[in-house]
Amino acid sequence: MSSSQALSHPPRIREERWGEWLRRSRIGTDLAAWWDGGDSDVRTRIGEIPYRERLVDLLSRASPRDCAAMGLGCSRRVDRPCWEPQICGQDRVGVCAGGTAGAGASRTGPVPGACGSFVDCWSDLELRVEFSADDRHRAVHMTDRDRWGEVGVWVDGVRLMVDAWLDRSGYWVGDRFYVLRAAGPEDHPDQQIALGLLGYRILSLVIHDARRGTTRVFVPNASQSWTDPFVRLDGDQLHLYADEAAVTADRPDRSVPAESPPSRPGGPYWW
Repeated sequence: MSSSQALSHPPRIREERWGEWLRRSRIGTDLAAWWDGGDSDVRTRIGEIPYRERLVDLLSRASPRDCAAMGLGCSRRVDRPCWEPQICGQDRVGVCAGGTAGAGASRTGPVPGACGSFVDCWSDLELRVEFSADDRHRAVHMTDRDRWGEVGVWVDGVRLMVDAWLDRSGYWVGDRFYVLRAAGPEDHPDQQIALGLLGYRILSLVIHDARRGTTRVFVPNASQSWTDPFVRLDGDQLHLYADEAAVTADRPDRSVPAESPPSRPGGPYWW
């Protein structure tokens, strides 16, 4: 497969496999056409920043089937575009009337419906799109190699933590909270330089409430060594764990109300 074919479905293949869906989806059609520009002279002609802004805008309104038709890798097969519209192009099953994923709502395997996670393994943008289980919200990650690999993250089109060092991926908790790791405090007593994107052994957590549009940043104190932090939702509480062992032992370092404060012009809340 050539590099241009790897970046997205060639137009003929896309029409054969995804034409029916794209004729129903204006966003999908626009997204597929714009993404083709990622391997042509479109980015050069209009400029890098406008190209990225338009791509983020389209992805922030896209459905999982739009991402599949676009040609990104997915949960079923990350290393190539989705070529299985006979499965991914169908309506999803296992979703309750209220929009919450119920039993049998797996996003992988031979079940109807597109995946909930998509990744671009070939371009310099290193895109990743993570949908909540009910498909109402999506997080878009995009790498900016001109800024030493800094990752921009948008949830439903809202940019999170501009100029912060954020991870290349995250995960949804309760179809409402998007969780990702960030570089931890430099003055933490256990802090060390470490391999990887974030560059530190001790990490912080960023939790974005998609319903309220509020972002909270949780920073470990001197007695908390968050080397592999994780978040669980239990009723009306979010439990923050330092690492996998703490999760297994159900030993949270911190528990906070799941209901976040209202959004404010001053930016994220620090905890």
